[in-house]
Amino acid sequence: MMRVLIAEDEQLVREELIYLLEREEDVTLCPEATTGDELITLYKEYRPDVIFLDVQMPGKSGIEAAKEILKDEGNPPLFIFTTAYDEYAVEAFEIEAVDYLLKPYDERRFQETMKRLRKKLAQQEKESKEMRLKQNSRTEKLLIDDGEKMIVLSPESIYYAVPNNRMLEIHTEQKVIYSRMTLQELEKKLKGYPFFRPHRSYLVNIEQIQEITPWFNGTSNIKLKDKKKTVIPVSRSAKRVLFKIFER
Repeated sequence: MMRVLIAEDEQLVREELIYLLEREEDVTLCPEATTGDELITLYKEYRPDVIFLDVQMPGKSGIEAAKEILKDEGNPPLFIFTTAYDEYAVEAFEIEAVDYLLKPYDERRFQETMKRLRKKLAQQEKESKEMRLKQNSRTEKLLIDDGEKMIVLSPESIYYAVPNNRMLEIHTEQKVIYSRMTLQELEKKLKGYPFFRPHRSYLVNIEQIQEITPWFNGTSNIKLKDKKKTVIPVSRSAKRVLFKIFER
């Protein structure tokens, strides 16, 4: 499955792209952005694999937003630029975009773009697996700085993490570890492991989820398998992504 985020300020164009992407079985859609600044905020929260990005948006342009995202540490997303003017394609490829689409969208051209995306993602997955084999992923550990010492931690032992009073609480099978790293920094360290952001303040091990129950205003709660049966909120936008994950 590829997690896709759309950044497009024109509603009709955005809805057309949503329609095309929802027909693809291997696509999970994240919430949409309508400005460059909103895109950067949503990218940090959802860490999509692919961004369909309008070149021209209010305020910060798509090119400017993409360049800012690429400065972020970790694995960058793949970019597909969308524009009504093909002269912008040159700028798109300057930041190594996978492809660009002209508006209005042609379905045949859209399918060509999806093929390129799948090929690129498969290549990345292959390289990632090869790297993990070299590192012997079964013994791979995290180093967590708690301010006094470096703690060696297995990713699978983590139930969830949540910020609290300028510290990050990392809840494991045995104890709670406190660190000055941010939730985003921990998420980067856990890239490739089954962790999910059900809410902007939580990072959860998907394999430790016991049940999902509806809450109010379209939100939900998840209960974990830990001894306390911890309950964590799921935002409306994250709920759709979470259910897509379990449908794989």
